[in-house]
Amino acid sequence: MYRTDVLVCGGTGCTSSNSEKIIEKLQEEIARHGLEEEVNVVRTGCFGLCALGPIMIVYPEGSFYSMVQVEDIPEIVEEHLLKGKAVKRLLYKETVSEDGSIRSLSETPFYAKQRRIALRNCGVINPEDIGEYIAVDGYTALAKVLKEMTPQEVIGVMKASGLRGRGGAGFPTGLKWSFAAANQADQKYVCCNADEGDPGAFMDRSILEGDPHTVLEAMTIAGYAIGSTQGYIYIRAEYPIAVKRLQIALRQSREKGFLGKNIFGSGFDFDIELRLGAGAFVCGEETALMTSIEGKRGEPRPRPPFPALKGLFQKPTILNNVETWANITQIILNGAEWFHSIGTEKSAGTKVFALGGKINHTGLVEVPMGTTLREIVEEIGGGVPNGHAFKAAQTGGPSGGCIPASELDIKIDYDNLTAIGAMMGSGGMIVMDDTTCMVDIAKFFLEFTVDESCGKCTPCRVGTRRLLELLTKITDGKGTLEDIDRMEELCYYLKENSLCALGQTAPNPVLSTLKYFRDEYIAHVTEHRCPAGVCKALTNYHIEADKCRGCTLCARNCPVGAITGTVKQPHVIDTSKCIKCGACMEKCRFGAIVKR
Repeated sequence: MYRTDVLVCGGTGCTSSNSEKIIEKLQEEIARHGLEEEVNVVRTGCFGLCALGPIMIVYPEGSFYSMVQVEDIPEIVEEHLLKGKAVKRLLYKETVSEDGSIRSLSETPFYAKQRRIALRNCGVINPEDIGEYIAVDGYTALAKVLKEMTPQEVIGVMKASGLRGRGGAGFPTGLKWSFAAANQADQKYVCCNADEGDPGAFMDRSILEGDPHTVLEAMTIAGYAIGSTQGYIYIRAEYPIAVKRLQIALRQSREKGFLGKNIFGSGFDFDIELRLGAGAFVCGEETALMTSIEGKRGEPRPRPPFPALKGLFQKPTILNNVETWANITQIILNGAEWFHSIGTEKSAGTKVFALGGKINHTGLVEVPMGTTLREIVEEIGGGVPNGHAFKAAQTGGPSGGCIPASELDIKIDYDNLTAIGAMMGSGGMIVMDDTTCMVDIAKFFLEFTVDESCGKCTPCRVGTRRLLELLTKITDGKGTLEDIDRMEELCYYLKENSLCALGQTAPNPVLSTLKYFRDEYIAHVTEHRCPAGVCKALTNYHIEADKCRGCTLCARNCPVGAITGTVKQPHVIDTSKCIKCGACMEKCRFGAIVKR
Protein backbone atom coordinates (compact mmCIF):
# COMPACT_ATOMS: atom_id res chain seq x y z
CA MET A 1 0.00 0.00 0.00
CA TYR A 2 1.44 3.35 -1.04
CA ARG A 3 1.16 6.42 1.22
CA THR A 4 1.01 8.79 -1.77
CA ASP A 5 -0.42 8.51 -5.28
CA VAL A 6 0.75 10.94 -7.96
CA LEU A 7 -1.66 11.06 -10.90
CA VAL A 8 -0.25 12.53 -14.12
CA CYS A 9 -2.42 13.21 -17.15
CA GLY A 10 -1.53 10.92 -20.04
CA GLY A 11 -4.14 12.24 -22.48
CA THR A 12 -3.20 13.64 -25.88
CA GLY A 13 -3.15 17.28 -24.74
CA CYS A 14 -0.80 16.77 -21.82
CA THR A 15 1.28 14.21 -23.69
CA SER A 16 1.92 16.82 -26.39
CA SER A 17 3.16 19.10 -23.58
CA ASN A 18 5.75 16.56 -22.38
CA SER A 19 3.81 14.74 -19.64
CA GLU A 20 5.69 11.54 -20.60
CA LYS A 21 9.02 13.21 -19.78
CA ILE A 22 7.50 14.49 -16.53
CA ILE A 23 6.57 10.91 -15.59
CA GLU A 24 10.09 9.74 -16.42
CA LYS A 25 11.62 12.51 -14.29
CA LEU A 26 9.22 11.75 -11.45
CA GLN A 27 10.19 8.11 -11.40
CA GLU A 28 13.87 9.06 -11.57
CA GLU A 29 13.60 11.49 -8.63
CA ILE A 30 11.47 9.10 -6.59
CA ALA A 31 14.11 6.39 -7.07
CA ARG A 32 16.90 8.82 -6.18
CA HIS A 33 15.23 9.57 -2.86
CA GLY A 34 14.35 5.92 -2.18
CA LEU A 35 10.59 6.50 -2.30
CA GLU A 36 9.66 3.66 -4.69
CA GLU A 37 7.69 1.74 -2.05
CA GLU A 38 5.95 4.86 -0.71
CA VAL A 39 4.95 6.82 -3.81
CA ASN A 40 2.92 5.42 -6.70
CA VAL A 41 3.00 7.25 -10.07
CA VAL A 42 -0.14 6.70 -12.16
CA ARG A 43 -0.59 7.70 -15.79
CA THR A 44 -4.28 8.60 -16.17
CA GLY A 45 -6.60 10.00 -18.79
CA CYS A 46 -7.77 13.59 -19.24
CA PHE A 47 -8.71 15.63 -16.15
CA GLY A 48 -10.67 18.11 -18.24
CA LEU A 49 -8.75 21.36 -17.71
CA CYS A 50 -6.79 20.95 -20.93
CA ALA A 51 -5.55 24.55 -21.09
CA LEU A 52 -3.59 24.00 -17.86
CA GLY A 53 -1.61 20.94 -18.91
CA PRO A 54 0.56 19.19 -18.08
CA ILE A 55 -1.50 18.38 -14.99
CA MET A 56 -0.55 16.41 -11.88
CA ILE A 57 -2.58 15.62 -8.75
CA VAL A 58 -1.05 14.36 -5.52
CA TYR A 59 -3.24 12.27 -3.20
CA PRO A 60 -4.36 11.93 -0.44
CA GLU A 61 -4.12 15.75 -0.21
CA GLY A 62 -5.62 16.31 -3.65
CA SER A 63 -3.05 18.99 -4.53
CA PHE A 64 -3.66 20.01 -8.14
CA TYR A 65 -0.52 21.10 -9.98
CA SER A 66 -0.93 22.77 -13.38
CA MET A 67 1.44 23.67 -16.22
CA VAL A 68 4.10 21.49 -14.65
CA GLN A 69 7.50 21.46 -16.33
CA VAL A 70 10.21 18.79 -16.14
CA GLU A 71 12.45 21.18 -14.21
CA ASP A 72 9.75 21.55 -11.51
CA ILE A 73 9.83 17.85 -10.61
CA PRO A 74 12.86 17.85 -8.25
CA GLU A 75 11.24 20.61 -6.17
CA ILE A 76 7.87 18.80 -6.04
CA VAL A 77 9.53 15.56 -4.95
CA GLU A 78 11.76 17.19 -2.32
CA GLU A 79 9.19 19.60 -0.89
CA HIS A 80 5.91 17.73 -1.28
CA LEU A 81 6.67 14.02 -1.45
CA LEU A 82 9.50 14.15 1.11
CA LYS A 83 8.53 17.02 3.43
CA GLY A 84 4.75 17.11 2.90
CA LYS A 85 4.71 20.78 1.84
CA ALA A 86 2.80 21.63 -1.34
CA VAL A 87 4.66 23.80 -3.86
CA LYS A 88 2.10 26.60 -3.90
CA ARG A 89 3.49 28.46 -6.91
CA LEU A 90 2.57 25.47 -9.07
CA LEU A 91 -0.90 24.84 -7.64
CA TYR A 92 -3.95 25.65 -9.76
CA LYS A 93 -4.91 29.05 -8.34
CA GLU A 94 -8.62 28.16 -8.03
CA THR A 95 -7.75 25.42 -5.52
CA VAL A 96 -5.96 27.79 -3.13
CA SER A 97 -8.28 29.65 -0.74
CA GLU A 98 -7.60 33.15 0.57
CA ASP A 99 -6.38 31.73 3.89
CA GLY A 100 -3.87 29.56 2.02
CA SER A 101 -5.73 26.29 2.54
CA ILE A 102 -6.20 23.92 -0.37
CA ARG A 103 -9.73 23.08 -1.50
CA SER A 104 -10.84 20.13 -3.58
CA LEU A 105 -11.28 20.31 -7.34
CA SER A 106 -15.02 19.72 -6.96
CA GLU A 107 -15.29 23.12 -5.27
CA THR A 108 -13.66 25.08 -8.09
CA PRO A 109 -15.82 26.95 -10.64
CA PHE A 110 -14.74 24.63 -13.46
CA TYR A 111 -15.90 21.47 -11.69
CA ALA A 112 -18.62 22.66 -9.26
CA LYS A 113 -21.52 22.42 -11.74
CA GLN A 114 -20.27 19.34 -13.56
CA ARG A 115 -21.63 15.85 -13.05
CA ARG A 116 -19.29 13.23 -14.44
CA ILE A 117 -20.89 9.99 -15.63
CA ALA A 118 -19.32 9.33 -19.02
CA LEU A 119 -16.07 10.89 -17.73
CA ARG A 120 -16.29 9.36 -14.25
CA ASN A 121 -13.03 7.40 -14.51
CA CYS A 122 -11.04 9.80 -16.69
CA GLY A 123 -8.21 11.25 -14.64
CA VAL A 124 -8.99 8.79 -11.84
CA ILE A 125 -7.68 5.38 -12.94
CA ASN A 126 -4.81 4.01 -14.98
CA PRO A 127 -6.50 3.14 -18.30
CA GLU A 128 -3.87 0.51 -19.06
CA ASP A 129 -4.58 -1.49 -15.89
CA ILE A 130 -7.76 -3.58 -15.94
CA GLY A 131 -7.35 -4.10 -12.20
CA GLU A 132 -8.02 -0.43 -11.57
CA TYR A 133 -11.15 -0.55 -13.74
CA ILE A 134 -12.38 -3.60 -11.81
CA ALA A 135 -11.69 -1.74 -8.54
CA VAL A 136 -14.23 0.94 -9.53
CA ASP A 137 -16.96 -1.66 -10.25
CA GLY A 138 -15.73 -2.44 -13.74
CA TYR A 139 -17.45 -5.44 -15.40
CA THR A 140 -19.94 -5.60 -12.52
CA ALA A 141 -22.71 -4.42 -14.85
CA LEU A 142 -21.83 -7.14 -17.37
CA ALA A 143 -21.94 -9.78 -14.64
CA LYS A 144 -25.32 -8.50 -13.47
CA VAL A 145 -26.74 -8.58 -16.99
CA LEU A 146 -25.51 -12.09 -17.80
CA LYS A 147 -26.49 -13.61 -14.46
CA GLU A 148 -29.68 -11.77 -13.53
CA MET A 149 -31.33 -10.24 -16.61
CA THR A 150 -32.88 -11.38 -19.87
CA PRO A 151 -32.03 -9.58 -23.12
CA GLN A 152 -35.48 -7.98 -23.15
CA GLU A 153 -35.03 -6.73 -19.59
CA VAL A 154 -31.77 -5.05 -20.59
CA ILE A 155 -33.48 -3.32 -23.51
CA GLY A 156 -36.35 -2.34 -21.22
CA VAL A 157 -33.93 -0.61 -18.84
CA MET A 158 -32.34 1.27 -21.74
CA LYS A 159 -35.73 2.44 -22.96
CA ALA A 160 -36.85 3.52 -19.50
CA SER A 161 -33.63 5.44 -18.88
CA GLY A 162 -34.33 7.90 -21.69
CA LEU A 163 -30.74 7.68 -22.98
CA ARG A 164 -30.47 9.22 -26.43
CA GLY A 165 -27.54 8.79 -28.82
CA ARG A 166 -24.75 11.21 -28.02
CA GLY A 167 -23.38 11.19 -31.56
CA GLY A 168 -25.63 14.08 -32.59
CA ALA A 169 -28.94 12.71 -33.84
CA GLY A 170 -30.26 11.94 -30.36
CA PHE A 171 -32.13 8.78 -31.35
CA PRO A 172 -33.38 6.77 -28.31
CA THR A 173 -30.78 4.09 -27.59
CA GLY A 174 -33.15 1.48 -26.19
CA LEU A 175 -35.45 1.80 -29.19
CA LYS A 176 -32.54 1.28 -31.59
CA TRP A 177 -31.49 -1.85 -29.69
CA SER A 178 -35.06 -3.21 -29.74
CA PHE A 179 -35.25 -2.90 -33.54
CA ALA A 180 -32.08 -4.96 -33.99
CA ALA A 181 -33.15 -7.50 -31.38
CA ALA A 182 -36.46 -8.08 -33.19
CA ASN A 183 -34.81 -8.89 -36.51
CA GLN A 184 -33.75 -12.52 -36.86
CA ALA A 185 -30.42 -13.34 -38.51
CA ASP A 186 -27.59 -15.86 -38.30
CA GLN A 187 -25.28 -13.02 -37.28
CA LYS A 188 -25.73 -9.55 -35.81
CA TYR A 189 -23.18 -6.82 -35.09
CA VAL A 190 -22.50 -4.19 -32.44
CA CYS A 191 -20.47 -1.19 -33.61
CA CYS A 192 -18.82 1.74 -31.87
CA ASN A 193 -18.37 5.00 -33.77
CA ALA A 194 -15.06 6.48 -32.60
CA ASP A 195 -14.49 8.36 -35.85
CA GLU A 196 -14.63 11.76 -34.16
CA GLY A 197 -14.02 14.27 -36.93
CA ASP A 198 -15.63 17.60 -35.96
CA PRO A 199 -13.16 20.50 -35.72
CA GLY A 200 -12.62 21.21 -32.03
CA ALA A 201 -14.14 17.95 -30.78
CA PHE A 202 -12.19 15.56 -28.55
CA MET A 203 -14.78 14.03 -26.21
CA ASP A 204 -14.70 10.47 -27.55
CA ARG A 205 -10.93 10.45 -27.83
CA SER A 206 -10.59 11.44 -24.17
CA ILE A 207 -12.97 8.71 -22.98
CA LEU A 208 -11.08 6.05 -24.93
CA GLU A 209 -7.75 7.35 -23.64
CA GLY A 210 -8.93 7.49 -20.04
CA ASP A 211 -11.46 4.65 -19.67
CA PRO A 212 -11.42 2.19 -22.61
CA HIS A 213 -12.91 -0.73 -20.68
CA THR A 214 -16.22 1.08 -20.15
CA VAL A 215 -16.81 0.94 -23.93
CA LEU A 216 -15.85 -2.74 -24.18
CA GLU A 217 -18.13 -3.68 -21.28
CA ALA A 218 -21.07 -1.69 -22.69
CA MET A 219 -20.71 -3.18 -26.16
CA THR A 220 -20.69 -6.68 -24.68
CA ILE A 221 -23.89 -5.87 -22.79
CA ALA A 222 -25.46 -4.66 -26.05
CA GLY A 223 -24.33 -7.85 -27.79
CA TYR A 224 -26.18 -9.89 -25.21
CA ALA A 225 -29.27 -7.68 -25.51
CA ILE A 226 -29.64 -7.98 -29.30
CA GLY A 227 -28.20 -11.46 -29.81
CA SER A 228 -24.84 -10.56 -31.32
CA THR A 229 -21.49 -12.28 -30.90
CA GLN A 230 -19.26 -9.78 -32.71
CA GLY A 231 -18.44 -6.12 -32.18
CA TYR A 232 -16.32 -3.59 -34.06
CA ILE A 233 -14.80 -0.31 -32.89
CA TYR A 234 -14.18 2.04 -35.80
CA ILE A 235 -11.56 4.57 -34.72
CA ARG A 236 -9.53 7.04 -36.70
CA ALA A 237 -5.83 6.22 -36.96
CA GLU A 238 -4.98 9.82 -35.94
CA TYR A 239 -5.77 8.79 -32.34
CA PRO A 240 -2.63 6.71 -31.58
CA ILE A 241 -2.92 6.90 -27.78
CA ALA A 242 -6.57 5.83 -27.84
CA VAL A 243 -5.77 3.02 -30.28
CA LYS A 244 -2.92 1.76 -28.11
CA ARG A 245 -5.05 1.76 -24.96
CA LEU A 246 -7.92 0.01 -26.70
CA GLN A 247 -5.52 -2.69 -27.88
CA ILE A 248 -4.25 -3.15 -24.33
CA ALA A 249 -7.80 -3.20 -22.95
CA LEU A 250 -8.92 -5.79 -25.49
CA ARG A 251 -6.00 -8.07 -24.65
CA GLN A 252 -6.58 -7.74 -20.90
CA SER A 253 -10.33 -8.33 -21.24
CA ARG A 254 -9.76 -11.53 -23.20
CA GLU A 255 -7.20 -12.72 -20.64
CA LYS A 256 -9.71 -12.15 -17.81
CA GLY A 257 -12.52 -13.86 -19.73
CA PHE A 258 -14.66 -10.74 -20.14
CA LEU A 259 -14.45 -11.15 -23.92
CA GLY A 260 -14.46 -14.38 -25.87
CA LYS A 261 -16.23 -17.66 -25.23
CA ASN A 262 -18.65 -18.44 -22.39
CA ILE A 263 -18.35 -15.09 -20.58
CA PHE A 264 -18.98 -15.50 -16.81
CA GLY A 265 -19.95 -19.11 -17.49
CA SER A 266 -23.20 -17.89 -19.05
CA GLY A 267 -22.77 -19.59 -22.42
CA PHE A 268 -22.71 -16.16 -24.08
CA ASP A 269 -19.89 -15.51 -26.58
CA PHE A 270 -18.80 -12.05 -27.68
CA ASP A 271 -15.62 -10.48 -29.03
CA ILE A 272 -14.56 -7.09 -30.38
CA GLU A 273 -12.18 -6.06 -33.15
CA LEU A 274 -10.65 -2.68 -33.99
CA ARG A 275 -10.90 -1.12 -37.42
CA LEU A 276 -8.78 1.96 -38.14
CA GLY A 277 -10.22 4.74 -40.29
CA ALA A 278 -8.13 7.00 -42.51
CA GLY A 279 -9.70 10.22 -41.26
CA ALA A 280 -12.59 10.70 -43.70
CA PHE A 281 -15.23 12.87 -41.99
CA VAL A 282 -18.03 11.19 -43.94
CA CYS A 283 -17.23 7.91 -42.16
CA GLY A 284 -18.86 9.36 -39.07
CA GLU A 285 -22.14 8.70 -40.90
CA GLU A 286 -23.33 5.25 -39.85
CA THR A 287 -23.73 3.57 -43.25
CA ALA A 288 -20.44 5.03 -44.56
CA LEU A 289 -18.71 3.76 -41.42
CA MET A 290 -20.07 0.26 -41.97
CA THR A 291 -19.09 0.33 -45.63
CA SER A 292 -15.55 1.24 -44.57
CA ILE A 293 -15.42 -1.63 -42.04
CA GLU A 294 -16.36 -3.94 -44.91
CA GLY A 295 -13.18 -2.83 -46.68
CA LYS A 296 -14.86 -0.63 -49.27
CA ARG A 297 -14.66 3.08 -49.98
CA GLY A 298 -16.37 4.92 -47.12
CA GLU A 299 -19.54 6.18 -48.80
CA PRO A 300 -23.07 6.33 -47.38
CA ARG A 301 -25.86 4.03 -48.51
CA PRO A 302 -29.49 5.02 -49.06
CA ARG A 303 -31.82 4.42 -46.11
CA PRO A 304 -34.13 2.51 -45.70
CA PRO A 305 -33.22 -0.22 -45.09
CA PHE A 306 -31.81 1.01 -41.80
CA PRO A 307 -28.84 -0.70 -40.13
CA ALA A 308 -31.06 -2.40 -37.53
CA LEU A 309 -32.35 -4.50 -40.44
CA LYS A 310 -29.46 -4.43 -42.92
CA GLY A 311 -26.29 -2.87 -41.63
CA LEU A 312 -22.76 -4.23 -41.51
CA PHE A 313 -22.34 -7.02 -44.08
CA GLN A 314 -26.11 -6.64 -44.67
CA LYS A 315 -26.85 -8.03 -41.18
CA PRO A 316 -28.80 -6.40 -38.32
CA THR A 317 -26.45 -3.91 -36.67
CA ILE A 318 -26.52 -1.31 -33.91
CA LEU A 319 -24.12 1.62 -33.89
CA ASN A 320 -23.56 4.02 -31.01
CA ASN A 321 -20.82 6.53 -30.42
CA VAL A 322 -18.25 6.38 -27.60
CA GLU A 323 -20.05 8.73 -25.21
CA THR A 324 -23.31 6.79 -25.53
CA TRP A 325 -21.48 3.56 -24.64
CA ALA A 326 -19.83 5.28 -21.66
CA ASN A 327 -23.25 5.74 -20.01
CA ILE A 328 -24.51 2.15 -20.36
CA THR A 329 -22.87 0.41 -17.38
CA GLN A 330 -23.91 3.16 -14.98
CA ILE A 331 -27.53 2.85 -16.09
CA ILE A 332 -27.41 -0.91 -15.48
CA LEU A 333 -25.83 -0.51 -12.04
CA ASN A 334 -27.86 2.48 -10.82
CA GLY A 335 -31.15 1.93 -12.62
CA ALA A 336 -33.19 3.66 -15.28
CA GLU A 337 -34.93 5.97 -12.80
CA TRP A 338 -31.59 7.27 -11.51
CA PHE A 339 -30.45 8.23 -15.00
CA HIS A 340 -33.83 9.69 -15.98
CA SER A 341 -33.79 11.88 -12.86
CA ILE A 342 -30.76 13.72 -14.30
CA GLY A 343 -31.23 16.29 -17.05
CA THR A 344 -34.59 17.15 -18.57
CA GLU A 345 -37.73 15.15 -19.30
CA LYS A 346 -36.93 14.56 -22.97
CA SER A 347 -33.13 14.69 -22.70
CA ALA A 348 -32.04 12.57 -19.76
CA GLY A 349 -28.57 12.35 -18.31
CA THR A 350 -25.51 14.47 -18.95
CA LYS A 351 -23.65 15.73 -22.01
CA VAL A 352 -19.92 16.05 -22.54
CA PHE A 353 -18.70 19.16 -24.35
CA ALA A 354 -15.28 20.00 -25.72
CA LEU A 355 -15.13 23.67 -24.82
CA GLY A 356 -12.82 25.75 -27.00
CA GLY A 357 -12.38 29.01 -28.85
CA LYS A 358 -12.48 32.41 -27.14
CA ILE A 359 -12.85 31.06 -23.60
CA ASN A 360 -10.63 31.21 -20.52
CA HIS A 361 -10.94 27.55 -19.50
CA THR A 362 -10.50 25.41 -22.58
CA GLY A 363 -11.24 21.77 -21.84
CA LEU A 364 -13.62 18.91 -21.42
CA VAL A 365 -16.80 19.40 -19.37
CA GLU A 366 -19.74 17.15 -18.51
CA VAL A 367 -22.95 18.79 -17.35
CA PRO A 368 -26.56 17.68 -16.79
CA MET A 369 -28.84 18.26 -19.77
CA GLY A 370 -30.71 21.50 -19.19
CA THR A 371 -27.66 23.42 -17.98
CA THR A 372 -27.75 26.88 -19.53
CA LEU A 373 -25.22 28.09 -22.06
CA ARG A 374 -24.45 30.99 -19.72
CA GLU A 375 -23.44 28.59 -16.94
CA ILE A 376 -21.14 26.71 -19.30
CA VAL A 377 -19.51 29.83 -20.79
CA GLU A 378 -19.33 32.19 -17.83
CA GLU A 379 -19.08 29.92 -14.80
CA ILE A 380 -17.46 26.67 -15.96
CA GLY A 381 -15.54 28.20 -18.86
CA GLY A 382 -14.51 31.30 -16.94
CA GLY A 383 -15.93 33.71 -19.52
CA VAL A 384 -14.47 35.35 -22.60
CA PRO A 385 -10.87 36.57 -22.21
CA ASN A 386 -9.30 40.02 -22.72
CA GLY A 387 -12.43 41.99 -21.92
CA HIS A 388 -14.25 41.02 -25.10
CA ALA A 389 -17.98 40.27 -25.23
CA PHE A 390 -19.53 36.89 -25.95
CA LYS A 391 -20.98 36.84 -29.45
CA ALA A 392 -21.99 33.26 -30.22
CA ALA A 393 -21.26 29.60 -29.58
CA GLN A 394 -21.05 27.06 -32.39
CA THR A 395 -22.30 23.62 -31.38
CA GLY A 396 -22.24 20.51 -33.50
CA GLY A 397 -19.28 21.52 -35.65
CA PRO A 398 -19.81 21.67 -39.44
CA SER A 399 -23.22 20.04 -38.96
CA GLY A 400 -24.34 22.47 -36.27
CA GLY A 401 -25.38 26.06 -35.89
CA CYS A 402 -24.54 29.18 -33.95
CA ILE A 403 -26.22 30.14 -30.68
CA PRO A 404 -26.23 33.98 -30.42
CA ALA A 405 -25.73 36.05 -27.28
CA SER A 406 -29.50 36.67 -27.15
CA GLU A 407 -29.93 32.94 -26.40
CA LEU A 408 -27.24 32.79 -23.70
CA ASP A 409 -29.78 31.58 -21.13
CA ILE A 410 -31.07 28.71 -23.25
CA LYS A 411 -31.23 25.38 -21.44
CA ILE A 412 -29.13 23.03 -23.50
CA ASP A 413 -30.87 19.87 -24.62
CA TYR A 414 -31.72 18.26 -27.95
CA ASP A 415 -35.09 19.92 -28.49
CA ASN A 416 -34.16 23.43 -27.37
CA LEU A 417 -31.15 23.60 -29.65
CA THR A 418 -33.11 22.28 -32.62
CA ALA A 419 -35.81 24.89 -31.99
CA ILE A 420 -33.34 27.76 -32.45
CA GLY A 421 -31.68 26.31 -35.55
CA ALA A 422 -28.66 24.76 -33.83
CA MET A 423 -28.05 21.15 -32.84
CA MET A 424 -26.32 19.20 -30.09
CA GLY A 425 -23.97 17.39 -32.41
CA SER A 426 -21.34 15.19 -30.87
CA GLY A 427 -20.39 17.87 -28.36
CA GLY A 428 -17.93 20.37 -29.78
CA MET A 429 -18.63 23.86 -28.46
CA ILE A 430 -16.61 26.72 -29.93
CA VAL A 431 -17.05 30.09 -28.22
CA MET A 432 -16.73 33.27 -30.31
CA ASP A 433 -16.33 36.87 -29.18
CA ASP A 434 -16.98 40.26 -30.77
CA THR A 435 -13.84 40.00 -32.92
CA THR A 436 -15.34 37.08 -34.86
CA CYS A 437 -16.86 37.54 -38.31
CA MET A 438 -19.88 35.28 -38.55
CA VAL A 439 -19.77 35.19 -42.35
CA ASP A 440 -16.17 34.01 -42.15
CA ILE A 441 -17.14 31.35 -39.58
CA ALA A 442 -19.83 29.97 -41.92
CA LYS A 443 -17.23 29.95 -44.70
CA PHE A 444 -14.71 28.11 -42.49
CA PHE A 445 -17.09 25.26 -41.74
CA LEU A 446 -18.29 25.05 -45.33
CA GLU A 447 -14.70 24.80 -46.58
CA PHE A 448 -14.31 21.81 -44.28
CA THR A 449 -17.50 20.20 -45.58
CA VAL A 450 -16.53 20.71 -49.23
CA ASP A 451 -13.20 18.99 -48.57
CA GLU A 452 -14.86 16.11 -46.72
CA SER A 453 -17.78 15.42 -49.06
CA CYS A 454 -17.41 11.93 -50.50
CA GLY A 455 -18.90 13.11 -53.78
CA LYS A 456 -21.36 10.24 -54.15
CA CYS A 457 -24.46 12.43 -54.49
CA THR A 458 -24.67 15.50 -56.73
CA PRO A 459 -26.50 17.82 -54.29
CA CYS A 460 -23.67 17.55 -51.77
CA ARG A 461 -20.77 17.29 -54.22
CA VAL A 462 -21.84 20.27 -56.33
CA GLY A 463 -24.18 22.13 -53.98
CA THR A 464 -21.70 22.64 -51.15
CA ARG A 465 -19.11 23.95 -53.63
CA ARG A 466 -21.60 26.43 -55.14
CA LEU A 467 -22.54 27.54 -51.62
CA LEU A 468 -18.87 28.10 -50.78
CA GLU A 469 -18.40 30.11 -53.98
CA LEU A 470 -21.24 32.44 -52.97
CA LEU A 471 -19.84 32.85 -49.47
CA THR A 472 -16.38 33.58 -50.83
CA LYS A 473 -17.87 36.15 -53.21
CA ILE A 474 -19.45 37.90 -50.22
CA THR A 475 -16.29 37.87 -48.05
CA ASP A 476 -14.33 39.21 -51.04
CA GLY A 477 -16.67 42.20 -51.23
CA LYS A 478 -18.14 41.17 -54.58
CA GLY A 479 -21.48 39.80 -53.38
CA THR A 480 -24.99 41.14 -53.94
CA LEU A 481 -28.22 40.98 -51.98
CA GLU A 482 -29.46 38.52 -54.60
CA ASP A 483 -26.53 36.27 -53.72
CA ILE A 484 -27.75 36.11 -50.13
CA ASP A 485 -31.22 35.04 -51.29
CA ARG A 486 -29.72 32.53 -53.74
CA MET A 487 -27.52 31.13 -51.01
CA GLU A 488 -30.45 30.65 -48.64
CA GLU A 489 -32.46 28.86 -51.35
CA LEU A 490 -29.52 26.57 -52.08
CA CYS A 491 -29.22 25.71 -48.38
CA TYR A 492 -32.73 24.33 -48.26
CA TYR A 493 -32.20 22.40 -51.49
CA LEU A 494 -29.13 20.73 -49.98
CA LYS A 495 -31.00 19.80 -46.80
CA GLU A 496 -33.84 18.18 -48.74
CA ASN A 497 -31.90 16.34 -51.44
CA SER A 498 -28.53 15.18 -50.07
CA LEU A 499 -28.07 11.45 -49.57
CA CYS A 500 -26.67 11.50 -46.03
CA ALA A 501 -26.41 13.69 -42.97
CA LEU A 502 -23.17 15.30 -44.12
CA GLY A 503 -24.86 17.07 -47.01
CA GLN A 504 -28.18 17.49 -45.20
CA THR A 505 -26.55 19.38 -42.32
CA ALA A 506 -23.79 21.19 -44.25
CA PRO A 507 -25.97 24.33 -44.66
CA ASN A 508 -26.64 24.65 -40.92
CA PRO A 509 -23.79 27.08 -40.13
CA VAL A 510 -24.90 29.28 -43.05
CA LEU A 511 -28.59 29.19 -42.13
CA SER A 512 -28.00 29.92 -38.43
CA THR A 513 -25.67 32.85 -39.13
CA LEU A 514 -28.13 34.20 -41.69
CA LYS A 515 -30.88 33.93 -39.08
CA TYR A 516 -29.06 35.72 -36.27
CA PHE A 517 -26.36 37.77 -38.00
CA ARG A 518 -27.92 38.74 -41.35
CA ASP A 519 -26.83 42.34 -40.71
CA GLU A 520 -23.20 41.21 -41.07
CA TYR A 521 -23.93 39.66 -44.45
CA ILE A 522 -25.66 42.87 -45.55
CA ALA A 523 -22.72 44.99 -44.34
CA HIS A 524 -20.35 42.86 -46.40
CA VAL A 525 -22.53 43.32 -49.49
CA THR A 526 -23.90 46.87 -49.32
CA GLU A 527 -21.16 48.65 -47.35
CA HIS A 528 -18.21 46.51 -48.49
CA ARG A 529 -17.27 46.32 -44.85
CA CYS A 530 -16.52 43.46 -42.45
CA PRO A 531 -17.84 44.65 -39.04
CA ALA A 532 -15.36 42.44 -37.20
CA GLY A 533 -12.43 43.47 -39.38
CA VAL A 534 -11.64 39.86 -40.27
CA CYS A 535 -12.25 39.57 -44.02
CA LYS A 536 -9.05 40.90 -45.61
CA ALA A 537 -10.61 42.01 -48.88
CA LEU A 538 -12.94 44.33 -46.95
CA THR A 539 -10.44 45.58 -44.40
CA ASN A 540 -8.13 48.58 -44.63
CA TYR A 541 -5.45 49.62 -42.17
CA HIS A 542 -5.41 53.29 -41.17
CA ILE A 543 -3.04 55.38 -39.03
CA GLU A 544 -4.75 57.82 -36.66
CA ALA A 545 -2.68 60.98 -36.91
CA ASP A 546 -3.34 62.18 -33.36
CA LYS A 547 -1.90 58.96 -31.91
CA CYS A 548 1.04 58.47 -34.28
CA ARG A 549 4.39 59.54 -32.76
CA GLY A 550 6.35 59.13 -35.98
CA CYS A 551 8.60 56.44 -34.53
CA THR A 552 8.88 54.83 -38.01
CA LEU A 553 8.60 51.31 -36.53
CA CYS A 554 5.58 50.50 -38.70
CA ALA A 555 7.29 51.69 -41.88
CA ARG A 556 10.42 49.71 -41.09
CA ASN A 557 8.40 46.51 -40.64
CA CYS A 558 6.09 46.87 -43.64
CA PRO A 559 7.17 44.16 -46.12
CA VAL A 560 5.90 46.06 -49.19
CA GLY A 561 6.82 49.67 -48.33
CA ALA A 562 3.21 50.82 -48.12
CA ILE A 563 3.84 53.20 -45.19
CA THR A 564 5.46 56.61 -45.63
CA GLY A 565 6.28 59.51 -43.33
CA THR A 566 9.13 61.34 -41.62
CA VAL A 567 10.47 60.94 -38.11
CA LYS A 568 8.23 62.42 -35.40
CA GLN A 569 5.50 63.15 -37.95
CA PRO A 570 2.27 61.15 -38.52
CA HIS A 571 2.68 58.38 -41.08
CA VAL A 572 0.29 57.32 -43.85
CA ILE A 573 -0.63 53.91 -45.31
CA ASP A 574 -1.06 53.61 -49.08
CA THR A 575 -4.03 51.21 -49.26
CA SER A 576 -3.29 50.40 -52.91
CA LYS A 577 0.05 48.88 -51.88
CA CYS A 578 -1.02 47.40 -48.52
CA ILE A 579 -1.23 43.58 -48.49
CA LYS A 580 -3.11 43.64 -45.14
CA CYS A 581 -0.63 41.41 -43.32
CA GLY A 582 -1.14 43.27 -40.02
CA ALA A 583 2.61 43.61 -39.29
CA CYS A 584 2.29 47.37 -38.78
CA MET A 585 -0.54 47.04 -36.27
CA GLU A 586 1.36 44.36 -34.40
CA LYS A 587 4.50 46.52 -34.10
CA CYS A 588 2.82 49.84 -33.24
CA ARG A 589 3.39 50.70 -29.57
CA PHE A 590 0.88 53.53 -29.38
CA GLY A 591 -2.33 51.96 -30.72
CA ALA A 592 -2.29 54.36 -33.65
CA ILE A 593 -3.11 51.78 -36.32
CA VAL A 594 -6.70 50.60 -36.64
CA LYS A 595 -8.67 48.39 -39.02
CA ARG A 596 -11.60 49.91 -40.88
